[in-house]
Amino acid sequence: MADVKYTEDHEYIRLDGDVAEVGITTYAQEQLGDVVYVELPETGKALSKGDEAAVIESVKAAAELYAPVDGEVVETNGALEENPALVNEDPEGAAWFIKIKVSDASALEGLMDADAYAKFVEGLA
Repeated sequence: MADVKYTEDHEYIRLDGDVAEVGITTYAQEQLGDVVYVELPETGKALSKGDEAAVIESVKAAAELYAPVDGEVVETNGALEENPALVNEDPEGAAWFIKIKVSDASALEGLMDADAYAKFVEGLA
């Protein structure tokens, strides 16, 4: 199974070889509420860690998905543009936003594992 890491901005990154699937966590989805619009980047776009990678709009707020690592967008999840509510239904599964070819996998070492992220979220309550 692919290793999953988390950011303090509530993104998850699931690395499989040198390609990583990136999306928002269940916690982030719950904070946003009903997602009504998703804007994804162009395939081939180079991203640096911290760059805005996608825009998410909900009935409550607009938010951004930030690149958790440096890399190039190799695929986007077009299903989200057709059905933004998928983010509410399966945020850490079918509702991934982008897949990026990771420039340097060691960049994931600074991210949280599932236990550390759960503790981080508990601390926000």
